[in-house]
Amino acid sequence: METHRPLARFAFRAGAFREGSRALPAEVAVALSYNGSTHAVMMATPADLEDFARGFTLTEGIAAPEEIDGIEAVETPRGIDLQIWLKPGAAERQAKRRRSMAGPVGCGLCGIESLEEAARDARPLVETGFTMTPAQVMAAIAGLEAHQPLHDLTRAAHCAAFWVPQGGIVAAREDVGRHNALDKLIGATHGRTGQGAVVLTCRTSIDMVQKACGAGFPVLIAVSAPTAAAVAMAGAAGLTLIALARPDGFELFTHPHRITPKDAAHVA
Repeated sequence: METHRPLARFAFRAGAFREGSRALPAEVAVALSYNGSTHAVMMATPADLEDFARGFTLTEGIAAPEEIDGIEAVETPRGIDLQIWLKPGAAERQAKRRRSMAGPVGCGLCGIESLEEAARDARPLVETGFTMTPAQVMAAIAGLEAHQPLHDLTRAAHCAAFWVPQGGIVAAREDVGRHNALDKLIGATHGRTGQGAVVLTCRTSIDMVQKACGAGFPVLIAVSAPTAAAVAMAGAAGLTLIALARPDGFELFTHPHRITPKDAAHVA
């Protein structure tokens, strides 16, 4: 299925309309179904769907990636049914969860049944010894631009990328939804996240912190400002949260011990 499509439009420039076209990202309904039963429907870009299935399954607390038996993306006239088959133990947990769900779900906080679960604490991070220098933080942000082909075409997609000291950005995923982009990245990098940083083109809210901590990223770097609740949650979970990051500077909100001051001076 196509990820973008050129559409006709009129552009108003220099006092006149001009005909032309613009590439726009695809946005389709993607149903995430477990063992034959739909759990949630997300509006997403139809790319890297197996990564999406693995990442969503992990970050929503449904199952670990190794508990997935199989994934199949089935195209339908109205969207894609992303069929995920769980191993017996995980399938039983999911069936119990479905029976306890209170009602419909939506983007961002999917499959929840209470206010308590929506604002659940992020999973505490296990210390891995990972550190970055300020120069590496700025290099990670600077390198992000080269990994956004869908955004370059459409100017309407978010990106989540994985940065490591040896290699820079080694994986990146894009989507019209910021949560989806992060889930796709998590699905693509599971098992390696403890020794790298996640880099985001979007703002950091509590659900993004929950997903990053659930995947085991020790450092989160974002180009936009975080919410106050996201900072508090990152602090409690042990996540180093960096925001308003640019190639020439950034703001560090929590757990500064992972940002080594080898190439920076501290001014009170």
